[in-house]
Amino acid sequence: MDLGLGGAAAVVTGGTKGMGRAVAEVLAAEGARVAVMARGRAALDETVDALRGKGAPEAVGLVADFADPESVTAAFADIGRRWGALNVLVHTIGPGSGTFDALDDAGWADAFDRGTMSAVRAVREALPLLRAAEWGRICTFGAMSVRRPNARTVAYSASKAALASVTKNLAKSLGPEGILVNCVCPGTIVTASFTETLRPILAADGLDAADPAHVMTWIGRAFHESAALGRAGLPEEVASLTAYLVSRRNGYTTGALVNVDGGSDF
Repeated sequence: MDLGLGGAAAVVTGGTKGMGRAVAEVLAAEGARVAVMARGRAALDETVDALRGKGAPEAVGLVADFADPESVTAAFADIGRRWGALNVLVHTIGPGSGTFDALDDAGWADAFDRGTMSAVRAVREALPLLRAAEWGRICTFGAMSVRRPNARTVAYSASKAALASVTKNLAKSLGPEGILVNCVCPGTIVTASFTETLRPILAADGLDAADPAHVMTWIGRAFHESAALGRAGLPEEVASLTAYLVSRRNGYTTGALVNVDGGSDF
């Protein structure tokens, strides 16, 4: 299926690892010009080389700290100078986790700064460029835990619930301009950082943190939750749906919160 992304200008925040990296690679393979934004220069350079190898010769990596409004403004100003307009913004950045008892005011503030305000800053800077393009799409990254809370992710989930509200409001206000806005809500996804963090914990139970089925077995034991498909997801499975939502092929889905969770929301 041709998604109509050939030649499109796309920004992926947090695009050097995990789901953000997977999204950037799919967009590049579909023929889009892709700019990835993240804090680390070395990771950006490595990602750009990979994207160029996947068919995006104009791929670019821009240093941006989404906790710093001036840094975000500078990065999108660079996009404006390079491309003049933007078709796609995918914002994947989010906060860490923590239980209610473990979080002080600073922890809550940081969760909302990274989970909600980082997206607000990205959209605010991207909008003039999206409005300058023939068509535009925005996709934020929420979380399945917005609908199925987890005690270990209370501030994370709250910030993502706020982001879901912002996304729906943007869809409403930008719809008349033809800019579609959606929120992808991943469940348990086996990223490299996920595996690295949990490898010793799962290994203690004789499980492999890189195996999606083993991961879901552990989720079931530890949290008494499961997925209908009996496994965790993969970054590329999130990326494929995201690519459709931000493509020209999607002409009528906006304001949606779309779970990618293997059937965990019940």
